[in-house]
Amino acid sequence: MSGGVVLVDGGGTNIGSVRYALQRLGVDAPLTTDAARIRRASHVILPGVGAAGPAMQRLVELDLVDTLRGLRQPVLGVCLGLQLLFTRSTESERPCLGLIPAVVERLPQAPGLRVPHMGWNGLSMLRSHPLLAGLPDEAYAYFVHSYAAPVGEWTLATTTHAMPFSAIVQKDNYFGMQFHPERSAAVGSLLLKNFLTL
Repeated sequence: MSGGVVLVDGGGTNIGSVRYALQRLGVDAPLTTDAARIRRASHVILPGVGAAGPAMQRLVELDLVDTLRGLRQPVLGVCLGLQLLFTRSTESERPCLGLIPAVVERLPQAPGLRVPHMGWNGLSMLRSHPLLAGLPDEAYAYFVHSYAAPVGEWTLATTTHAMPFSAIVQKDNYFGMQFHPERSAAVGSLLLKNFLTL
């Protein structure tokens, strides 16, 4: 794979800030909707902000669903991009990519806790992985979301807001971060750098 890093232009409003975070690491990742360009890439990042239904509708319209499901290089879903890796979200009747066999659900209401969840949360590592290399025990990341993926065999790290949920996931060559690494200071920068070395 000699095609470098690409950002899938799925319409997410965080694409610019993810691209800038990569530029700070010395990587210029172009935005693309071209399936051949995505298949050629060494690493693929699927950012996303918003709702699962419209995001999947855009991927369907761009004819990228089968392309994304068939990739063999490291793929990283960011925020909504993580949720799209799962079978579906209760936010929408539309199926997601179905790469991780579980359902994303809305965070429950709880006394003193607001939904959407917005703010810094600590990450609890469940197992070691090169993606987490060098991550401090008290690593904090910045979250903005209303839906969350359950904890399962795919979970590398969890956090809690009304309930425990997956903060970082991995299944085969697919990875996801529920938080925004591009807004998570040194921790986010380290995780992006680690992803680019996979």
